[in-house]
Amino acid sequence: MAAVAVVETPSGKDVIAEGLLDLLKPAVQQLDLHVHSVRESQVELREHIDNLATELCRINEHQKVALDLEPYVKKLLNARRRVVLVNNILQNAQERLRRLNHNVAKETARRKTMLETSGAFTPRSPSKP
Repeated sequence: MAAVAVVETPSGKDVIAEGLLDLLKPAVQQLDLHVHSVRESQVELREHIDNLATELCRINEHQKVALDLEPYVKKLLNARRRVVLVNNILQNAQERLRRLNHNVAKETARRKTMLETSGAFTPRSPSKP
C-alpha cells in the first residue's frame, strides 16, 4: 500500500492576506522612518526655540533702550509648546507604527512557517513526479 501525501494549498483568503502583508510591510517601515526623522527635526526645532527665547531674554535685560521683547518671547514659547505637542502626537503615531510593523512581521513569519510545514513550498526535483 502506497502512502498518499496530502499537500494543503493556501486558500484564496490566505493568499490575499499574505499579499496584503507583503504590500503593507515596506510602506509601514518607510512611514516609520519618516516619522522618526520628523521627530528628530521637532526636537532640534524645540532646542533652537529655547536658545532663541533665552537669547531674547538676555538681550532684553541688557538693552539700554526700553524695547519690549516680552511679546516675542511669549510667541516663541507658544511655538515651542505647539512643537512639543506635535512631537508627542508623532511619538504616539510612531509607537503605533512600530506595533503594526511588529504584528505584520510576526504574521508574515507565522504564515511562512505554516506554508512551509504544510509542504506548499517544498522544492521538488523536476525529474521526480
